[in-house]
Amino acid sequence: MDKPLKGKTILLGVTGGIAAYKAATLCSRLVSLGASVRVIMTEGATQFITPLTLQVLTRNSVATDVFDERDATGVQHIDLADAADLAVIAPATANILSKLANGLADDMLSTTLLATTAPLLIAPAMNVHMWEHPAVIDNVNKLASRGVTFVEPGTGQLACGYVGKGRLAEPDEIVDAITAMLVGPKPLSGKRVLVTAGGTVERIDPVRYITNDSSGKMGFAIAEAARDRGAEVTLVCGRTDGEAPNGVHIVKVNSARQMYDAVMASVPNMDFVVKAAAVADYRPMHQEAHKMKKTSEAITLELVRNPDILQAIGDWRAIQPDSGKPFVIGFAAETMDVEKHALDKLNRKKCDLIVANNVAESGAGFGTETNIVSVYGPQGLVEQIPQMPKRAVAERLWDLAEIRMNVTNAQGDGKGTAG
Repeated sequence: MDKPLKGKTILLGVTGGIAAYKAATLCSRLVSLGASVRVIMTEGATQFITPLTLQVLTRNSVATDVFDERDATGVQHIDLADAADLAVIAPATANILSKLANGLADDMLSTTLLATTAPLLIAPAMNVHMWEHPAVIDNVNKLASRGVTFVEPGTGQLACGYVGKGRLAEPDEIVDAITAMLVGPKPLSGKRVLVTAGGTVERIDPVRYITNDSSGKMGFAIAEAARDRGAEVTLVCGRTDGEAPNGVHIVKVNSARQMYDAVMASVPNMDFVVKAAAVADYRPMHQEAHKMKKTSEAITLELVRNPDILQAIGDWRAIQPDSGKPFVIGFAAETMDVEKHALDKLNRKKCDLIVANNVAESGAGFGTETNIVSVYGPQGLVEQIPQMPKRAVAERLWDLAEIRMNVTNAQGDGKGTAG
């Protein structure tokens, strides 16, 4: 029998909902696929299914108490956290979602999950009204923005008597998600991806500058998603909020000219370029060596154009023998006539896809954890992506790019793209 999970250690957290009984089937399936399953149960979970049941099925002891240290040579929750290739919570209650979203660690499961660096897969289960509560929605969005993967609950008869969304996904569905994360295909394996993120800084003097209102969060999410799909990622970033993702090659720049130099030096070696940075269109003609002093009620600041990085990429690609490489995705942040401006930008700058959004719209644009975008290709609208966490938007963008790259390759000449 094929054992695709052989050699993989799965940390399974079981929390206190009626669906906890399904953890027995989940453990059995994972073990049959070759996985080593280490179970942590909350106190509530032990009211629905005994630790002994899961211990027998996994052939490993079940952890329930952070203070129950049976081995003096190590710290149990750290050992479990370090050993995991993947952490899974099934079922996940609203309570554990809140703890994880806010960094609480008051029991064995939450403490271990705060300590692990393994990817996290969550399968929620709760009453339909709990699932739809704004606090729960906020917690799910916050976790998704950090790269957590969800197996969404199903719709049907709930234990409380309601009919609606909230049922734990079936064990086989959860197993499929686990298998995909651990041994599934890496669609961007062997591909090189360049992503730009953040805003550029154009100095007026040593203490003042011109910039664009960008946090870099969308670019970071795109880089993370590409990394997790197997790509070798170069991230060129200007001024950003928060830490850049791990596992990518980071090139820090300040000005638009620095970003231009870094990008154009890398473009010839790339399979994909995603230009998500907000680059200042203009810079001061003169940068003062010392802080400017107030000498009058008004001053005139003369600005000159910065190099257009996206245009330069399109122009460079157009004269190459293999003009379909790299595949280029641009961004268009607009406040009005979004479709008109996006299509104009796509055509002028020779992009394969352009990702447009109205940054004045609630839940979209700069500094938010979510985004709302429309994706356009040469033939027009490709897809409208509703409000969702930026990481989820990034995953969908890569889905669309991979489809179009495969279509292009299938045509045999490497030129042109599908809209």
